[in-house]
This record gives sequence, structure tokens and C-alpha cells, in this order.
Amino acid sequence: MRRGTTVPPGRLRIVAGRLRGSRLAVPERAGLRPTPDRVRETLFNWLAPVIEGARCLDLYAGTGALGIEAVSRGARAVTFVESERSLAHSLVENLARLHVEGARVIEADALALLAGKPEPFDIVFLDPPFDANLWSESARLLESRGWLAADAWIYVESPASATLDLPTAWSLHREGRAGAVRYALYRRGAADPLS
Repeated sequence: MRRGTTVPPGRLRIVAGRLRGSRLAVPERAGLRPTPDRVRETLFNWLAPVIEGARCLDLYAGTGALGIEAVSRGARAVTFVESERSLAHSLVENLARLHVEGARVIEADALALLAGKPEPFDIVFLDPPFDANLWSESARLLESRGWLAADAWIYVESPASATLDLPTAWSLHREGRAGAVRYALYRRGAADPLS
């Protein structure tokens, strides 16, 4: 979630669901840029048939916009992972203010967490800091360590110019571009009920 520009505090809103229109406090921090409203709306339209009751992992949470949008649209539980203390604290405050249940925030390095004891998730949001080049290693650990349910969905946001080394078990379902950003939804396994 961290890229190029700074987002002024209070400028982020939840697009749809029970928290629609809610504003998230966004800390002033260089390089922090949440997934834009339009991209989140497109992604969750793609996920609409499977989001209800899903267990989600927002791996590089930042503001938590993706995970909170998932809760708003019916996800059963969301785990947010954020290594930076100020962002994790802001996320905890936002979740409490919005009375979000079924959410937990883990302040930890994502790769270290993925190397630990796994729990399978139905949907994973993989949107690491663009300057850290963490996609391939994160994807490898998600796949090899047991963090993905058998038919999991994985959202990947990256620079449009990036070449990603993703697991062969992941099939591209849909993708789009927003300026210099590519966003894509992958499905683990062969079956694709959303087609």
C-alpha cells in the first residue's frame, strides 16, 4: 500500500457495503498511498460472488483499506499485517471507531509472519510497498507454507512495469491498469466459478 505520494489525513472512504461512505483516518506519511476507490470498487465487484463469509488476509495492510472494504462487504474475518507501528496503531483506531468485528491487527514483518505457523485464508490481498520488491517471495511463502485455502483468491497490486514471479498454481482471473499500477486477481487451483 505504500507508494509514491502522500494521502492527506481523512481522505479515504469505504466504497460499498455496510460501512459505505465511512472515512478512514490516514496518517500523513511519505510514500503511503492506499488502493484508489475506483480500483477497490472494481476488485470487489470481481470478488462479489465469494466475499460473503470469507476469511481474508490483508498482508501489507498500510491503511487497511482493502481489508476494511472486505469486512464492509461481508467477509467473516480479516487479519491485517502491518510492520510499521504508527500505521498499525492508526488501523486499530479506525477499526474500533467503525465498530468492526472479526478483525485483528498483527504488528509484524510480513515475510517473518509467513515463515511461521500458517492458517489458510480464502482471499489474500498482496500489495506490498512498491520499492521493496516483495511480491515473489511473499507469493512463494503464501503458496508453499499453507496460507492459502485450496481454492483461494489472491489480489496482487504492482507497478505495471514489474515482472512478477508468481506460483504456477495461480491462474490469472482478471486484471486492469490504473495509470502506472497493475492490479490483478488470481485464483489458486484450476476451477474458476466466477467466469
